[in-house]
Amino acid sequence: MKVLVSGCAGFIGSHVCERLLEMGFSVIGIDNFSKFYSREIKESNLSYLKKHANFHFFELDIRDLKDIKSKLTEKVDLVIHLAAKAGVRPSIIDPESYIDVNIKGSQHLLQWMVDMGCKKMFFASSSSVYGNNKNGTALSENQLDGEPISPYAFTKRSTELMNYTYHHLYHIDFINARFFTVYGPRQRPDLAIHKFVKLIDSNQAIEMYGDGSTARDYTYISDTVDGIISGSKYLLENENIFETLNLGNSKPIKLRNLIGTIYKQMGVSQNVVQKEMQEGDVNITFADITNAKKLIGYQPKVSLEEGISNFIRWYKNLKDN
Repeated sequence: MKVLVSGCAGFIGSHVCERLLEMGFSVIGIDNFSKFYSREIKESNLSYLKKHANFHFFELDIRDLKDIKSKLTEKVDLVIHLAAKAGVRPSIIDPESYIDVNIKGSQHLLQWMVDMGCKKMFFASSSSVYGNNKNGTALSENQLDGEPISPYAFTKRSTELMNYTYHHLYHIDFINARFFTVYGPRQRPDLAIHKFVKLIDSNQAIEMYGDGSTARDYTYISDTVDGIISGSKYLLENENIFETLNLGNSKPIKLRNLIGTIYKQMGVSQNVVQKEMQEGDVNITFADITNAKKLIGYQPKVSLEEGISNFIRWYKNLKDN
């Protein structure tokens, strides 16, 4: 079977492509090497993939429909749509570009699917669509209150809604998967765990926004990839599907505890500077994963301690090489 993976050179995308290739799929990867972070990092992510006979890469931007149609001329069995403009805080500064990439770019990919007769999409949404979790309890997919607090969040929710329209009109099957703070080797350098490890390693203080009581449902990369693969199999094996699933760990960790865990594993005394909370940040992300367990057998396995240890080991190996 042939799978198209958008955003294949990114953190999650490169891991997904590796897993698909290991399973014997033929993979077409697309990426535009966005300037959000270094092209060199993404090229490194692609280095293994490009050596594989069943991987074919196209550099293209999903905002350019003509480029999509001219380069992607083969029909695929499934699209795993991970490409997006990421980041909550930058989206507040430049909302238009997030609308352009995350909504308009996604629509271009959907139009290409219609034209090519491709009927299956696994879409990477985000826990940010839930807005602020007012009571701090686990959120299920049907508890959405429609109050996103950043442009990034509303572009992800808007695309979920657009996907339903394409399901209704063109009978494309979808799983919208809401990711919850994915971390692990190759994590983007702008994200908290990567930033914290780099700062500690260089003997600099960590800036903690708020009093450390905010919490995130940190989900290790291999667990997220397991969910993507299981969801993709479900799409390929069933018809008339439109499902929205949480892919989290269901064990939110307070920021102060995350920082403490990283310092402990790096064997360094804490050096933390407290700052004001920033606009767009939610208080807590907490996934109810009941539906994902029932539908696709999703079951996260990696603890925070194990995941942080794996990340630190990868970071130090990357720095030494």
